[in-house]
Amino acid sequence: MPTNTVHPITALTPGLEAALREDTDRRLGNLIAGNINTRYARSSSQLSDFCLAIKDKDVQNDESILSDFRRLVSPTNYESYRPFFKKFNSHPCRSSEVENMFAPGLPIYIPLSSSTSGKKSKQFAKYFRSQPYVGGPPPLHVRTTSLVHTFAYRDPVVVVTDLREVVKTIPLCNGSTGLVRARNNWSTESDETRMVCILPGHVAPWATGFIIHHRSFLLIHALFSLANISLEGINVSFLVIFLDMVHRIEEEWSTLISSIRSGTIPDFEQIGHVRAYLEVTDELERIGPPLSSAGWAQRVWPNLKLCTSICSGTFAAAIPQARSVLGPNVVLHNPWYICTECLIGRNLNPEDTETFVVVTDELIEFLDMTEEQTHGEVLQAWDLQPGKFYQPVSTTQDGLWRCLIDDVIQAAGFDPRNGLPVFRYSRRKNPEIRLPHALITEADLLSVIYAFSGEDTVEVQEFTAVVDDRKFPMSLGFFVSITGNIGPNVKLARQKAFAALAATSEEHQIAFDIDEFGLPTIHVVKPGTFADYRRWRGESMNVGVGQIKLPAVLTDPKAQEWIAERVMMELSL
Repeated sequence: MPTNTVHPITALTPGLEAALREDTDRRLGNLIAGNINTRYARSSSQLSDFCLAIKDKDVQNDESILSDFRRLVSPTNYESYRPFFKKFNSHPCRSSEVENMFAPGLPIYIPLSSSTSGKKSKQFAKYFRSQPYVGGPPPLHVRTTSLVHTFAYRDPVVVVTDLREVVKTIPLCNGSTGLVRARNNWSTESDETRMVCILPGHVAPWATGFIIHHRSFLLIHALFSLANISLEGINVSFLVIFLDMVHRIEEEWSTLISSIRSGTIPDFEQIGHVRAYLEVTDELERIGPPLSSAGWAQRVWPNLKLCTSICSGTFAAAIPQARSVLGPNVVLHNPWYICTECLIGRNLNPEDTETFVVVTDELIEFLDMTEEQTHGEVLQAWDLQPGKFYQPVSTTQDGLWRCLIDDVIQAAGFDPRNGLPVFRYSRRKNPEIRLPHALITEADLLSVIYAFSGEDTVEVQEFTAVVDDRKFPMSLGFFVSITGNIGPNVKLARQKAFAALAATSEEHQIAFDIDEFGLPTIHVVKPGTFADYRRWRGESMNVGVGQIKLPAVLTDPKAQEWIAERVMMELSL
């Protein structure tokens, strides 16, 4: 196990800053040269002044184009991108209209955003890159892994010539699906040839990745994982998906054990299209279901030593229960900080799930969140100050636009090996609760959860927050899933929650004192509710397994109503 921990430095040495500037300029120059002749670059109003300024310049060698780009191209959001992407949704989708749209050639896949806000998924074009995205290296080598990822895709975009001859079939899929496909060069045309295969080092047939029913997807992956006692690693997109699987195992324990002993596949929903490819053998000792004992996973899989998943930010709330199931010796590995738009950071140290170093795959710039957000405040990597908060801005191989990422990060220093910025995720930029008297951020919500969650009250596993305006005065409302039993001091939970909230802004106490704002309400949902929410939300939006997240702030009225119907108790004073 690695012992050389990297500690961020608080200021760049002259040598590191010079190297960082040179590398950043080189990357920006390559991105400009690679994408300046695309349809988007030639036609977007966001780039018109820039294109005019460099019209007679040598983009390969004239370094002044870098300052032109930084001076003339403003950060922008998806709305400047959307009109150009619409061409990919045309029927027919003609190559003469979409080739070289954002980058040279045609995309290799189109990922969907994870839709935490309740709006429609954003769509992005992702192009071939010689070095596909990879996460930070794991702290341990594992020989056998349960890869709980989907390989399925929605109706693909079929690009044709003017004579309707097929040029390319582009899968429309989860971002993680597209990454795995790109990394392994898996085309949709060759999917059928891999269905019965178990990839080297994995435990389940490739066909399991094509189950789109969320519950069945988790149970079938659980089945093949349980049937392989030599399992050393578990790899899942988000840690909460692992816990979803654990709870499904708990529900269907006897069915899974019976199937493993008989070598048969249970009749779970919507697996008929892949059933012929599935076969399970091996046996499992009578250990009991997952929630029957602490450290259950290492009793089932004695060699288990690594669980890889995204588990920072709001997903960190799942760590305590995951740790209870996994046991103390299984390493939690958070390989990267990634969004649909791009990869932003890799873990600084393999076992640190919260700290990342900015990647060099793309160009990442920053907006200072403490200042008015105007064009002139776009900062470069060497401008960051430890402790301050920033909004990332990305320019990638997939398009020459300065894309605003709706996250806020906190600078933690610089990597002493190369000078790259080190940071921690702080919160989503937009998921906030705006009350008449104050603004409640995602970071505020997390501090409240940590304050009232505990063995003596309720141990929160996941949560989402709403404005609770069922009666006057309005208050902050939490829907929470819990693990374990209700504690003896549960009546103090709401008071603890308010004390933590009041600590974030004195305006909450002032509003409370004048009867404008009430104590937070805490609603405990039935076990499995949030897993069912991800399934329901995914099916209603036709988004794949594992792509739906539970938002920290739930604004969609239908989703609020859906979860409210599954509340089993409300905590009282």
